[in-house]
Amino acid sequence: MATKKKSNISNRGFASMNIEKRRKIASKGGRAAHAKGTAHEFTAEEARKAGRKGGRSRKKSR
Repeated sequence: MATKKKSNISNRGFASMNIEKRRKIASKGGRAAHAKGTAHEFTAEEARKAGRKGGRSRKKSR
């Protein structure tokens, strides 16, 4: 009796979906958050601050 080999790749979860399906689902969440008023939109200054912070933490790990 032959047994099937199990692969390490799961067919469950968001990451295993094809990119079109993921984008479609994610865009629904974004639209819902904006409609509800809970979505956050970065200002230019917030984006610069986050970029600097990310750059510093990346540099530390090297």
